[in-house]
Amino acid sequence: MSATDITKPVDLLTHAEGTGPKRFQRPVYLDFMPPCNSACPAGENIQAWLSFAQGGDYFQAFQKLVEDNPFPGIMGRVCVKPCETGCNRNHIDNTVNIHAVERFIGDEAIKHQWQVNYSTTFTGKRVMVVGAGPGGLSAAYHLARMGHTVEIFDAGKHPGGLWWTGVPEYRLPKNILDAEVDRIVKMGVKIHLNYKVTDVLREKESGNFDAVYLSTGAQLIHDENFQHDDSIHIIDAFSFFNELKNNTSPYMHKKVLVYGGGKLALYIARIIKRFGSGASVYFYGDKKMMPAYDYETEDALAEGVQVELLKSIHHIENKKIVLEKMKAEKGKAAGTGEFESIEADVLINANKQEVDSGFLRSLPGIKINEDGTVVIDAQRMTGYEGIFAGGDMLPGENRSSTIAIGHGKKAARYINGYLMDQPYQKPDKHPTAGYRKLHMWYKTEAPQKEQDKLAPAVAVQSFDEVISGLSEQEARFEAQRCLSCGNCFECDGCFGACPEDAIIKLGKGNRYKFNYNACTGCAVCYEQCPCHAIEMIPEPVNTTNDVK
Repeated sequence: MSATDITKPVDLLTHAEGTGPKRFQRPVYLDFMPPCNSACPAGENIQAWLSFAQGGDYFQAFQKLVEDNPFPGIMGRVCVKPCETGCNRNHIDNTVNIHAVERFIGDEAIKHQWQVNYSTTFTGKRVMVVGAGPGGLSAAYHLARMGHTVEIFDAGKHPGGLWWTGVPEYRLPKNILDAEVDRIVKMGVKIHLNYKVTDVLREKESGNFDAVYLSTGAQLIHDENFQHDDSIHIIDAFSFFNELKNNTSPYMHKKVLVYGGGKLALYIARIIKRFGSGASVYFYGDKKMMPAYDYETEDALAEGVQVELLKSIHHIENKKIVLEKMKAEKGKAAGTGEFESIEADVLINANKQEVDSGFLRSLPGIKINEDGTVVIDAQRMTGYEGIFAGGDMLPGENRSSTIAIGHGKKAARYINGYLMDQPYQKPDKHPTAGYRKLHMWYKTEAPQKEQDKLAPAVAVQSFDEVISGLSEQEARFEAQRCLSCGNCFECDGCFGACPEDAIIKLGKGNRYKFNYNACTGCAVCYEQCPCHAIEMIPEPVNTTNDVK
C-alpha cells in the first residue's frame, strides 16, 4: 500500500487504549517522502544515498546519487542547500550536513575514477542541446542514460557554463568541474565548443536531430543605462570574467565598486579582494531584496568586502559615482531624492542577469518574455514542436545550479516521452514526513560535523578552496545523523513493542509484515515507529484477518 492510498488516519487520541478483539483500525507499513528529498530541486533521493554512506558503501551511494544528479563533486560545493533547510534534524540540533557528504562521495568518485553504472538500449533518436551549462549537461546526461544520441553546442571555450565563467576557483576548483563533465563525455555525449547556434532549425535539420533542448545560461547583464563621462573603467560581470583570463592589471590595487545584490556580485568582490584591491558591493534594495543567501554575504563581509544596501547608481562624473539613497516600500525600492558621492577606479555591473534568446525570435510559435526567458507548456515544450527549454531560459527569480539540473532531468523525461511517442506522466508524490509525525524514543543528540574553513585573512591571499571537505570518518558519522524520515530502517521498534507478537521480521533489507490474525489494532507499533513508516488506517469493511 502506498501513502496515497490512505483516506483519513484514525484519531489515535480518541482511542489511545487500544481496541481489543474488535479491531476498527489496522497498522500498515508505508513509505513517506523525506523532507530533504522533497526540497531538492534536482529530485535527489537523498535519504537513499545517505543510507549507503552510513554503512561506508560510497560506491553504491555514488550510483544512487547520480541516478538524479551527475555532479556530486560540484554540487557538494556550490549548491544553495534547500534540502538542509527542510531537514527534520533542525528541530533537534542542526541539519544533517548533506552537501558535505555529497561532496565527499563526489570526490571519492573522482579519486577512484568511478563511472556511471547503467544499461540501456539505443533508440536511434538524436537530441540537440544548446548550452553546456548545468541544465544542458544534466539533460544530455539523462537522455544518454535513456539510450538517445546527444550532442551539445556551446558558444564558450569550455564546458560548464556559469560554473566555468562565473564561479571562482576558491569555491569550485576547475579540476572538479572537468572531471565530472568528462564522465558525461565518456558516456558518449559529444560537446561542440566555440559554436554559437544562431539558427536552431537549420542546425536541427543539418544534424538530423529529432528534438532540441534549449538551456543557455543567463550570461548577460542588464544595461542600467545611467549617465557617465568615461572617467572610470566600467565593465559588466561577464566581460570582467573574460578579461581576467588575459589581463588582471586593471583590477590590481584599485578601488572597485561592484553593483548588484546576488551571489555573482559577491563572488566578484571576493575576487577583487584577492587582487589586493578595495572591494565594495552596492545594491539598490534592502537585505530582504538581495538575491544572495545570507551565508554568501557573511562570507564576503568576513573577507573584508564592504556591503552597502539601499544605494542606487544615478550617474558618474569626474571619477565619482553618484548614488541615490533608496528606501524599501512594500518589497520594492523607491528613491528618496537624497544623493551621495564616492570615489572609485572601477565599476563592475553585476546586477540583473539576463538570457540572450535573440536567436529564437525567428522561430514561429515561441513566446519570449521581456527579460529574454521563454514560455513552455506542461510538457516543458516551447511553442515550436520538438523544441524544449529549461534552466535560466525560464522565468524565475531563484535561479540556481540545482534548479537547472532538475530542469534538465525533467526535460529529459518529457523529451524521451516525445521521442518514443509515450508521453511522460509525472507520478504522484508521497506525503512528506514532517517532524511532528516522528516518534523519537531514542537519544538523537549528535552535533553536526562542520567543515573547516580558511581564516578570512588567509583566504584572501590566494584562490585556494576556502571550505574543506569532510574526512571519511566525519562523512560517515554525518550520514548516520539522518533520521530516515518516513521510511523504515529496521530499528525493531515495532517488533519489540507489539504485545501480540503480530509483527514478522522478513530478514535484513526486507523489513517486516503484519499478522492481522493476531493484531488488535492497539497502535503501539505506530507509536514506537521513530521515522513514521507506519500509519493507522480504518479497518477495511468486510475483510478477513490475514498476514500482510
